[in-house]
Amino acid sequence: MHKPTELKIWQGRVDHESDHTYYRYHQVVQLASTDTQGNIGIIGFACDEGVQRNNGRIGAKNAPLALRKQLATLPWRHPNYENALIDYGDVICEGNELEQAQSELGDKVSNILSNGKAIVLGGGHETLYGQYLGVRKAFGPDASIGLINIDAHFDMRSYDKQPSSGTMFKQILDEDPNADYFVCGIQQYGNTTALFDIADQYNVSYFTDEQLDFPSFTIDLHNFMDTHDVLLVTLCMDVLNAAEAPGVSAPSPFGLSAVKVRDILRQMASHKKTVSFSICEVNPLLDVDNRTAKLGAYYINEVIMNSFE
Repeated sequence: MHKPTELKIWQGRVDHESDHTYYRYHQVVQLASTDTQGNIGIIGFACDEGVQRNNGRIGAKNAPLALRKQLATLPWRHPNYENALIDYGDVICEGNELEQAQSELGDKVSNILSNGKAIVLGGGHETLYGQYLGVRKAFGPDASIGLINIDAHFDMRSYDKQPSSGTMFKQILDEDPNADYFVCGIQQYGNTTALFDIADQYNVSYFTDEQLDFPSFTIDLHNFMDTHDVLLVTLCMDVLNAAEAPGVSAPSPFGLSAVKVRDILRQMASHKKTVSFSICEVNPLLDVDNRTAKLGAYYINEVIMNSFE
């Protein structure tokens, strides 16, 4: 099911009505209509059915609203502000109809990509599969897609019984010979030995949290980005240290710092082949003083500010 965004969600301080150098996000964003076109489109995915199937703590379906509210108040720091940011509303997962919702998200992402770049506000990390469907639909079956994940977990569990928030990358690699997977921030003790073995079997390029300062990380990341036709980037907020991002289903005591994630994300967002970004696993029900939602909004801002050519 699709639900348009209500304008009242985008609220914040107004320092000036007409001088764009004073503008904040809520003064720049436009709600989508049938003929709307813009540089960047936002679509929410109000869903945590995949998290529930993965035996996680639910609440991520509330994240698109929480992220918008935090993003609304941030200053807009780019000279391009007319038709720069379009809000296409939310795809809502009804009941346990995850696969149907992912398909609908894919259609929305594909439509956004016909006009510009697509940012998806998850949702559990099952959001990624719908995002992928949209990128594949938009660019056709022959385009090579680089899947880039900032995450503590591989998300390559078996989906023999059913897909979940922990299976998406295995699903994609099984289905799509023109997709490759790069993941960074992997926690040694957040994944079983079997999952490391599966990643090796699928030729996944991965770097653990302790390897991100190695020169080879930056070299391999840029080689991966340069050798694919299009790039899809996704950020799972549980990659962060639990003290900085408490509002997630599976917090990481030894997670990455907020600054480290920002620096990595800037490299990915600024690459000319990056067409879509998703932020996943923000759980407002578990958050402390909106800390995780606010950090998520700052990451969305980083992606947007680095996406203009």
